[in-house]
Amino acid sequence: MSKKKRTTGQAGEKRIRLSEDLLWGIHPIYEGLEKEPERFSELILQKDRHGEKIEKIIERARDAGVKISFTDSVRLTGEGSSQARHQGVVARLSQTSLISLETLLDKLAQYVADGKRCRIVALDSLQDPHNVGAIIRSAYASGAVAVVVTRERSAPLGGTAAKSSAGSMSHIDICQVTNLSEALKKIKKAGLWVFGAVKDDSAVSLFETDLTVPGCVVIGSEGKGIRPLVKKECDVLLSIPMEGSLDSLNSSVAAGVILFEMLRQNVQLKL
Repeated sequence: MSKKKRTTGQAGEKRIRLSEDLLWGIHPIYEGLEKEPERFSELILQKDRHGEKIEKIIERARDAGVKISFTDSVRLTGEGSSQARHQGVVARLSQTSLISLETLLDKLAQYVADGKRCRIVALDSLQDPHNVGAIIRSAYASGAVAVVVTRERSAPLGGTAAKSSAGSMSHIDICQVTNLSEALKKIKKAGLWVFGAVKDDSAVSLFETDLTVPGCVVIGSEGKGIRPLVKKECDVLLSIPMEGSLDSLNSSVAAGVILFEMLRQNVQLKL
């Protein structure tokens, strides 16, 4: 039996394709964390790199709540990578500033206190940046006030997602959380109902659900849907009625259908 060809480089090596959402090098990352820490979504460090500047980078990243990953070695690939001296430090940046969960919760609590039927979207480990960008676009167009994404197993909020959002990413609050199920508990305490979009016969039909309350709709990942622990935090599990032989929709399409049904119900309530 022939061995499978290794496609991920040497053991312990992190291969990263050069893209517009990357920043590399000790000094640029140090300065970036000083000036715009809210744009950093992940910091990737070689384990063998040490020194005062490295320690300060780690400290600033932790203070800003940035995900930190350690690896044996880092290798940049793609066009222009041979000239990129990363010095064992690479960062992924969002195309827009990210807000903290605490800031989002304060905003949501104020919306509810003011009697506003605010709507937000939570994405449970979506890994396709095109889908993430499309959902952000639908969220903004339908009047949602924020999008919550996970730090782990989630598509980067870089150029691809920004392009798919058609500019919406810079007009809506985006919050990145480490533990979505715990974040949903706090979102419920702020006064929102949590609706989970699922493909399940026991779920309530979207068109038979009251969506005029302050609410958070949870969209699951492209393959596995909403994770069990996240599903437990949903107050209502809802599904989209469908005809024909298909039994599911693309995650971004499903999110759009639900978000605009929420908008329709809220507009109708005002008439």
